[in-house]
Amino acid sequence: MTKSDCIFCKLANGEIPTRSIYEDEDFNVILDMNPATKGHALILPKQHADNLYDLPDDVAAKILPLAKKLATKLTETLKADGFNLVQNNKECAGQTVNHFHLHLIPRYENDGQRILWNPTTPSAEELDATLNTIKGN
Repeated sequence: MTKSDCIFCKLANGEIPTRSIYEDEDFNVILDMNPATKGHALILPKQHADNLYDLPDDVAAKILPLAKKLATKLTETLKADGFNLVQNNKECAGQTVNHFHLHLIPRYENDGQRILWNPTTPSAEELDATLNTIKGN
């Protein structure tokens, strides 16, 4: 099911031309038009889901094997030195288009990109409290 006003649904389903590097019945993988690095691509499900929380489990189960296959191909063909998989959910986490997508970003020594976070230093007590909250204790 696609969403008529979703730009990524239109890209995934061929309504708008793309530079597709892979396509099957569930996904279209396209080169990002504003890439972080050479070969930066997006895995776009053809079925609309706003984000990871809404993604059907059967579709989610197919994404990581596809990402592995394409990361391997991109690393080999583009001679990348490393690789990032990036997936953002909701605006506060950096999601700018409300259609689940996974960024495949080949990395190169000294490519100037920073896809990192600022580590914090919680105390052992804070970590235990977080653990207990997650586990429901």
